[in-house]
Amino acid sequence: MNTQSAVRDRYAAGAKAREDSLCCPVDYDRKYLEVIPEEVIARDYGCGDPSKYLHPGETVLDLGSGTGKICFIASQVVGSSGRVIGVDMTDDMLEVARRNEPLVAERTGFSNVSFHKGRIEDLALDLEKFEEQLQANPVTSANGFLAAEDIAAGMRAGQPMIADNTIDVVVSNCVLNLVDNRLKEKLFREIHRVLKTGGRAVISDIVCDEPVPEEMQHDPELWSGCISGAFVEDAFLLAFEQAGFHGVQILQLGHEPWQTINGIEFRSMTVEAFKGDDGPCLEGLQAVIYRGPFKTVVDDDGHPMERGKRYALCRKTYEMYRRAPYSGFFEFIEPRQTPDPGTGATFDCTQTRLRNPYETKGSIFKPVLSPKGCCDDQAGSNNAGNCC
Repeated sequence: MNTQSAVRDRYAAGAKAREDSLCCPVDYDRKYLEVIPEEVIARDYGCGDPSKYLHPGETVLDLGSGTGKICFIASQVVGSSGRVIGVDMTDDMLEVARRNEPLVAERTGFSNVSFHKGRIEDLALDLEKFEEQLQANPVTSANGFLAAEDIAAGMRAGQPMIADNTIDVVVSNCVLNLVDNRLKEKLFREIHRVLKTGGRAVISDIVCDEPVPEEMQHDPELWSGCISGAFVEDAFLLAFEQAGFHGVQILQLGHEPWQTINGIEFRSMTVEAFKGDDGPCLEGLQAVIYRGPFKTVVDDDGHPMERGKRYALCRKTYEMYRRAPYSGFFEFIEPRQTPDPGTGATFDCTQTRLRNPYETKGSIFKPVLSPKGCCDDQAGSNNAGNCC
């Protein structure tokens, strides 16, 4: 089965006439829908609303943007100081989105949305620019095919559609499950690549409560209908973790199944995941105290932390914990003397270590002494009554 062809054909048809079986019921904020043409709303397919987790001024990338509904909502949320980029591989969907973009811009008073043709598992290759190259250099032989591959590789490296570390938030609405299982690992790596440090993915998709059998995975109707490629609930979270994300959490999970097929329940889940810091682990003498409410937690690097105890962290992990989604769970302790970042010693992040309080107090710490003789066993009986 060619999953890409099945998905492309079904969604091309869905751009021309609405297909209710392609979406779950979703409540969107009506104030954002007022400026969006009915054509876009009627031919939009999704299972959640990741736009409700966006903030003004952010640069947002929407994977599988379709007719542009989430992009046009996001445009209003991020405002004129923000930017929204939609990526889709279906020409019919892109035509609807691009035709309505000027109208939405006129109604909002600003233009901050653009749409690109590409595969979401290959965000560096702009397919329209690649098609221009192919028209100038038609593939008529095996050598021509190899030359086309070289052209694509050169475009990814020199003219990427979405460059590294440029996006604040990647969103998607019921699209990741449509990607071939063999390409899903690459898809999550691409999401991680384009995000800035501290950036996040907010993804709404279909998950299932048990694995989808092999025979269902070979059914093109079920695949293009967001069924056969669904993630098992815990596997969806694990995919983010394996791609290098931290702070992965479920923001929303449908209580009732969207569909039940062969006893397997399929429902909507929205997940948020953050891109942590890269680079060396350096000593900064900082410490964190886990506030609770659980007695012990284990972070994404495998370090267990008990509530109330001071734990030593490297600089980059300490700074990551000061941001969402961690900051509310910790107390942060800065050293009295901060080591020079340029001369900081390497920190061993492979172990879990408590921070001795004297490490954060530093050499400038001078203990305050009690008055001589007060509460001292050697003090005379005349002083004993004066102790505090």
